[in-house]
Amino acid sequence: MGSKQIFEVISSIKGVDLNLESEFISVSSVSLLEVAEKFKNDTTLDFDFLMCITALDDGNSKIFTVVYNFHSNKNNHSIEVRVSITDGEDVPSLAGIWKTADWHEREAYDMMGINFSGHPELKRILLPEDWEGFPLRKNYEVADYYHGVPIPKDKSYWE
Repeated sequence: MGSKQIFEVISSIKGVDLNLESEFISVSSVSLLEVAEKFKNDTTLDFDFLMCITALDDGNSKIFTVVYNFHSNKNNHSIEVRVSITDGEDVPSLAGIWKTADWHEREAYDMMGINFSGHPELKRILLPEDWEGFPLRKNYEVADYYHGVPIPKDKSYWE
């Protein structure tokens, strides 16, 4: 089953747009839960694996893209779903549908500042709770100190 056939199954959902050239589906944040439930429960799609959730910052504006990668082991097909949001806009959590979303959403929150409404425990997962800012945003500036300890700016010695 290809992207076009997958789109046909979910085409009745408002806020869904297929990009055939890039083979991904754009979904409004309002429609995301309905699409995710359809992916999980529709026997023709049979998506049984939420592989990844990540977030992208284009660097030019306050617009972010949350990217979901779904896979069906039974049908051996995959699809990418993208949700574009503005800074501060929430995305509904998929943790109630896909258990793996819990950790992926927490990482996207921690690194990019994406808020997932309805998440059971949205808190930092990689950085300390008192860390300021979101390191994967293009406009992130590394602080000079953290709790009095200098933060080195030159990372070339790590390479």
